[in-house]
Amino acid sequence: MSALQELLAPVRRATGLAMGVAAIGAVAEIVPFVAIGELARVILEPGDPDRGRLLGVAAVVLVALGVRALCTSAAIMITHYADVRLQSVLRRRIVLRLGRVRLGWFTENASADVGKAAQNDIQTMHYLVAHQKVETVTGIVVPLTGFGYLLWISWPAALLALVPIVLYLLSFAFMTRDMAVKMKQMDDSLAAVNAAAVEFVRGIAVVKTFGRGGRSHQAYETATKDYARFFAGWVRPMLRLESLSGIALSAPFVLTLTLGGGLLFVDRGWMEPVELLVASMIGVVIPASITPLLHGMQGRQQAAAAAERVAALLRTEPLPEPAEPQTPDGHLVEIKGMSFGYGSAEEHQALQGVNLNLPPGTVTALVGPSGSGKSTLAALLLRFHDVTEGEIRIGGVDIRQIAPKDLYRTVGFVLQDVALLHGTVAGNIALGEERPSRERIEAAAKAAQIHDRIMELPRGYDSVIGEDALLSGGEAQRVSIARVILHDTPVVILDEATAHADPESEAAVQQSLSALAAGRTVLVIAHRLDTVRSADQIVVLREGVVQQTGRHEELVQTPGLYADLWRASHEEAGVTS
Repeated sequence: MSALQELLAPVRRATGLAMGVAAIGAVAEIVPFVAIGELARVILEPGDPDRGRLLGVAAVVLVALGVRALCTSAAIMITHYADVRLQSVLRRRIVLRLGRVRLGWFTENASADVGKAAQNDIQTMHYLVAHQKVETVTGIVVPLTGFGYLLWISWPAALLALVPIVLYLLSFAFMTRDMAVKMKQMDDSLAAVNAAAVEFVRGIAVVKTFGRGGRSHQAYETATKDYARFFAGWVRPMLRLESLSGIALSAPFVLTLTLGGGLLFVDRGWMEPVELLVASMIGVVIPASITPLLHGMQGRQQAAAAAERVAALLRTEPLPEPAEPQTPDGHLVEIKGMSFGYGSAEEHQALQGVNLNLPPGTVTALVGPSGSGKSTLAALLLRFHDVTEGEIRIGGVDIRQIAPKDLYRTVGFVLQDVALLHGTVAGNIALGEERPSRERIEAAAKAAQIHDRIMELPRGYDSVIGEDALLSGGEAQRVSIARVILHDTPVVILDEATAHADPESEAAVQQSLSALAAGRTVLVIAHRLDTVRSADQIVVLREGVVQQTGRHEELVQTPGLYADLWRASHEEAGVTS
């Protein structure tokens, strides 16, 4: 089963019903023209027309038109309801799937790609579900019904009606001979344009500062020119051919062909004038019914490609969960023989043979040069990834044997990049808690030294982040810290929590961190050594290997990496001061 068929399974019955209703409407579309032909026969008969037959034919026309309108509306309504249901089902499946993947997956995959699949790609499938099925039925049933009727009354008339279709199909087949390849090239070109635009926007501050505006957008300009050149080279010849082929389906051409050829056939006695009238009308209707079907080919291809991306997102491997979860006994954190690599090759090893104990009620600081593995070690404690070798235990239980929901009730974290959602300040602090009281929320905010700032906002705790609650980096950090305080997790990981704090709020952030660390097992990732001088133990990492372990007083007096880092940091401070 293809990805598209799998995704459309929840609405298969609904779309099948809509296609059946649309088929009835498509047959009804031909009936009025048949009735008009019968009406012409009645009028052309010698003598006075039979009024009863005239009224009967008129009634058939009205009923057919009503059935056509009713069936078309009903089919479209059914498919649109099906589309709404499918979008709901797919978005729910995506949320449930992404809620089970390892957190490290989100750092490896761009949020824009996830958003595109969850929003744009599902919306792209709208045409496929809400319109394409009905258009396909109409585009097949109307020509077959019309052609079948013409073949029944006069085979020359049927052949005349077929000529424009054959001419257009031949030209259309020529135009779309490399459509899949060209669409792939267009997607790649657009991706290059988007990537160049994002790169330029991200670096615009540096670009303006160093006055390289003219050169900096060169990659973007080159990408857009390449895309324009490709698109023009592909589309220009097709537009010429499409203009010519479109004439084959135009009403003037069809009528000229049908009436011109039909008059010749009438003159030779191959068809009757009434049959020519019916053939001319049906000959115009058939091209009009297949045109949307042919023009919708690109929409169908885009929807199929979107379905593949959505299906790939739904196939994302979830975080393995234990069959029989275990509950930690205490909050001692033990890291035994832990190694981790982002790939199979040795050069991708981020941590090697790490052994650490984090006793309850103590603060352990991780320090080391950039790229030494500090953030990776913290991420492993949170199961952003699973270790390659060794194990991490909390309360005597391997964290892989702890249910994820229980793990995150045990381990809280404040990362460098603060994640505040669009919602109230109170909602952001209470994220993950079930209906906490306002008193608890305010108590957590006070402990995090952010209560007074919140009360200055237009609506206090009910102010909305990004609207009437515009917070600085340090203030956002304190909201994040208040969240962890409210959750009251016994193990806390702090990844340079003062990294985005402005100088004025850094002291407040430090006070809130002190309140957070009280009585908990704390792991701090630090880049500024002054902030962890009082840690119970300091672990020095270099290239994923533990180089030294001890207190500040011991390490600073011992020749080694920590003493070098301490001396370098203070020499730098002396220079800059």
